[in-house]
Amino acid sequence: MSASAVFILDVKGKPLISRNYKGDVAMSEIEHFMPLLMQREEEGALAPLLSHGRVHFLWIKHSNLYLVATTLKNANASLVYSFLYKTVETTDSKILQEYITQQGNKLVTGKSRVPPTVTNAVSWRSEGLKYKKNEVFIDVIESVNLLVNANGSVLLSEIVGTIKLKVFLSGMPELRLGLNDRVLFELTGRSKNKSVELEDVKFHQCVRLSRFDNDRTISFIPPDGDFELMSYRLSTQVKPLIWIESVIEKFSHSRVEIMVKAKGQFKKQSVANGVEISVPVPSDADSPRFKTSVGSAKYVPEKNVVIWSIKSFPGGKEYLMRAHFGLPSVEKEEVEGRPPIGVKFEIPYFTVSGIQVRYMKIIEKSGYQALPWVRYITQSGDYQLRTS
Repeated sequence: MSASAVFILDVKGKPLISRNYKGDVAMSEIEHFMPLLMQREEEGALAPLLSHGRVHFLWIKHSNLYLVATTLKNANASLVYSFLYKTVETTDSKILQEYITQQGNKLVTGKSRVPPTVTNAVSWRSEGLKYKKNEVFIDVIESVNLLVNANGSVLLSEIVGTIKLKVFLSGMPELRLGLNDRVLFELTGRSKNKSVELEDVKFHQCVRLSRFDNDRTISFIPPDGDFELMSYRLSTQVKPLIWIESVIEKFSHSRVEIMVKAKGQFKKQSVANGVEISVPVPSDADSPRFKTSVGSAKYVPEKNVVIWSIKSFPGGKEYLMRAHFGLPSVEKEEVEGRPPIGVKFEIPYFTVSGIQVRYMKIIEKSGYQALPWVRYITQSGDYQLRTS
C-alpha cells in the first residue's frame, strides 16, 4: 500500500473511519486537510493533491464524503487514487451507513460486530425488512442535451436517461423490469415500431448482468429505499422541444431592442414547467425595460443575461418577449460576439425517446401483492441555441 493512512471524512472534515497502514504519519495530520482545502478553494487553486509540510493529502469527494490518503514523498499517486476510487465503487452506501452512525458506540472487548450486509450474499440489502404497504416508485428521467447553430441546424443532440427507484418492500424480493428495448424485441420477434435502442447502458450492482447479456431481462434484488437502477444514452436527432428565435434591432448608438420568440414543439397535451430562457445581452447594457406575452423577465447584470421565466408552457404554444436596453457602445458588442441562448425546462408524463416501462414483476416467497408506480419526466440538460 503506497498510502500511510486512509480516512473517510464527513462534509465538515470530521473523520468517520480511518486506517493506519504504515504508522509513519501521525493520524492527527488529517486535522490540517479541511482548512487547507478551504484555503485553496478560496484562492481558486484547488488540486487533487494538497501538501502540509512533508505530508501530502491525496483526496477525492464522493456524495457528502471525502476519501483522503496521507503519504510522505515518493508514493505512487496513481496506485493511491486507484485504491480510493475502488473503495467508492465496491463499498455500497448501505454498508457505510451501518458502520457510520451519529450515536457513540461502546467498545465491547472480544465481541466484533460485523454489519449483516457484509456477510449476506446480497450486501446491498438487509434481511428482515417489513412494510405495512409494499410499493415501488419508478422514475424514468431523460435529460436532453442540444446545441443548435445560428442557421437553425442541430449540431449536437443526445438523450441521457436514468431510471431511479424508491423501494418499500418487505423481505428479500426479486424484481423484473420490462422495457420496450429494441434488442429484446428483435430477440423475441416483436415489431420494432415502438421500441427504443439503448446505448451505453450502466446498471446498479444489484442487476444480474449475465441474465441481461443472455436474454435482456433486467432482474435484481433491490436495495431498500432510493437508488439509481440504470442509466443509458441515445445519440439520436432530437427535434428541439422548445424552439427559440431572436432578433436584435439597434437604434443609432444609444439603445438596443431584443425580441425573442419561444415555441413549444412537443405534444399539445403535454406542458413544460419551470421554463427559464436565458438571453445574453451586451455587457455595457443599462436601463432595462421588458414586455412579455406570458411570464416575467428580469435582468441579471452580473451574468449579462435576461432571464425570461414561464411557469407553464403548453405544447404547440408560441410566446414573445421584448427587451429594451440603453447601450453606450454598439460597436464593442459586434466585436465581442454573442453567447448562446440557454433554456431550462421540465416536462412531466413524457419521454422524448419514447421509452416505456412495460411491466414490473415483484416476486417474494410470502406472495404479497405490491404496487408499482411509474412516472416519466423529460428535462433540459445542456440545451443551447446560438444566435447570429
